[in-house]
Amino acid sequence: MPAPQTPLLAVDIVIELIDRPGRPIVLIERKHEPLGWALTGGFVDVGEQVEQAAIREAAEETNLRIGLEVLLGVYSHPDRDPRGHAVSVVYVASAQGEPQAMDDAAALQVYDPNEVPTQLSFDHAQILRDYIQYRETGKRPSPSPLRPSRPAA
Repeated sequence: MPAPQTPLLAVDIVIELIDRPGRPIVLIERKHEPLGWALTGGFVDVGEQVEQAAIREAAEETNLRIGLEVLLGVYSHPDRDPRGHAVSVVYVASAQGEPQAMDDAAALQVYDPNEVPTQLSFDHAQILRDYIQYRETGKRPSPSPLRPSRPAA
């Protein structure tokens, strides 16, 4: 029997710099398509735990050692990544120190979560809205209602 065809698995991390006033977050400017500003993250390697992938991706892209604080949510809309169907497990993490743009990051910037660029890659604007809600209320977002990936005919 052939293996089932499934979505790719990714991680994204909202990194809070806890040694700075206001706990700003880290965004990277992507070096590869799709270009733009994004959360730190990437694909989970075969044989790797999702949590370890988040820690690895943060180190590879920002040179920060992170502590995973909470699972923010799972984002799975088939159109969230223009390269194909990818499901992302999203964590909120803490870090200290000076982040550096590395690996797939062309640049890196530290932002107040309420003042991030308006044009973000993937569905990261939605993820950051959910994060801000979590940060303000302590409640993680409810699962999104199902919506068709294509308009009904």
